[in-house]
Amino acid sequence: MACVQYDVAIIGSSFAGSLLAVLARRLGKSVVLLERGRHPRFVIGESSTPLANLLLEELADKYELPWLRPFAKWGSWQSNYSQIPCGLKRGFSFYFHQPNQLWRPTETRDTEMLVAASPHDDIADTHWYRPDFDAHFVAEAQRAGVEYLDQIELDPPQGGPGQWELAGQRPTESVAVRARFLVDASGPRGYLARSWGLPESVPTEAAEPGVGTQALYTHFRHVNRWQTGRSMDDAAPPFPPDDAALHHVFPGGWIWVLRFNNGLVSAGCAVSASLAESLRLSEGAGAWARILERFPSVAAQFAEASPVREFTHLPRLAYRSRPITGPGWCLLPGTAGFIDPLLSTGFVQNLLGLERLAALWARGESPEDGNYGAAVAADLSVTSELIRALYRAMPVPRAFRALSRLYFASVSYAETARRLGRPALAPGFLLRLHPLFSAGFSRCVQWAVPDSVDALEEQVQRAIGDFDVVGLTSAEKRNWHGCDAAELYAAAPKLGASFEEITAMLRRSGFNQ
Repeated sequence: MACVQYDVAIIGSSFAGSLLAVLARRLGKSVVLLERGRHPRFVIGESSTPLANLLLEELADKYELPWLRPFAKWGSWQSNYSQIPCGLKRGFSFYFHQPNQLWRPTETRDTEMLVAASPHDDIADTHWYRPDFDAHFVAEAQRAGVEYLDQIELDPPQGGPGQWELAGQRPTESVAVRARFLVDASGPRGYLARSWGLPESVPTEAAEPGVGTQALYTHFRHVNRWQTGRSMDDAAPPFPPDDAALHHVFPGGWIWVLRFNNGLVSAGCAVSASLAESLRLSEGAGAWARILERFPSVAAQFAEASPVREFTHLPRLAYRSRPITGPGWCLLPGTAGFIDPLLSTGFVQNLLGLERLAALWARGESPEDGNYGAAVAADLSVTSELIRALYRAMPVPRAFRALSRLYFASVSYAETARRLGRPALAPGFLLRLHPLFSAGFSRCVQWAVPDSVDALEEQVQRAIGDFDVVGLTSAEKRNWHGCDAAELYAAAPKLGASFEEITAMLRRSGFNQ
């Protein structure tokens, strides 16, 4: 059995592992990509955001990957890759429910919140149908010269930095490779965690201190559109609520609904451990039926729905690996940790990790010599703080809406700063390295029932005031936040930008098409 030598071995061929393999090839490295399963395969983690899509564009441009850029927008995806299913995501839709009550709109829209991410479909975000999306990225990696081996059961790695030895068994052959550097892209509790018994640490679980969330999910057909998402005054919302990441929020958890253009819908719930126990979440389909029974308006949306596969139950959703990198190896962010699908933070963190790794390799540096591991850990920690606060606020929609504005303000500010060529204005994910924003953020996420909601709203207003570039602080919008160029022009001083620079940015992004 011949043992082939590579510069980099990447374990796990999700889109992130495959894209990192392509980046490494563009940097002149020899790469082997090793996969335990076989594509196409079911996986969730499906919803993109403007910042994630901007990172795709930047990676495509910097590393001359013309095939990658069309995936950053709904319109260009449909023009170039219509054979790969995806979903239209115009923003985030939140509807707040109480058990055993019908959802009803109110004049003040205090049972809902809509936050647009784009002004029209052509430049909208997308939901990635991962079976076909990941398979396409593997094919692109192979076209870039990456050696790809799937259906391989790997033994624990042997050797050490500079000379790792990986041996395993495929259905028809034994495999052995050597690599100077290992990257684990196999997901939480993945290959290196199993091989080396890496310690798992989740110091701030998503639901409440000491208690982690659980999840239940699958793909469905025949899910109705959210017909009850109408306003009392018949005003048109900034986007159709279903053409978004649709969230049904209730005390102790939430349900997601993501619609693809192949007729499938990804749906599931993430709930606190106490609610999971009450629902007997491990029972799968039976538990899903009990959830729908509690929330009659959501039940109406799923009245004709049927799952296309068995339900997946995750008894512990949140995960953090204590070591993220070491001599000759590292974990991608999605393997190092995961907090919760709420707010769709996973793609951005993975892409930021790819950006950091590629930059280190381009400079001839190793992840353990830079701040890669510390940056990944800090991104996970700040996400955990916000998600934990949002779970505490789920019984109080006003508080949930206020805290969520910390996320929307920080990411929209970061996206705008990067599009203006000023990334230094927005240091760290969720502006965690910005002294002014991070101080206000830390004060806000300490909120807990029964603290004053009025005081929280005032704190959030102060925290985001200098960073709100999309009108999140406007009471006149009554929780419907569309995309308005006037807001960006008004916010130009917050970004040190001129009228002409904002105009050029909007033109480049296709905002006014």
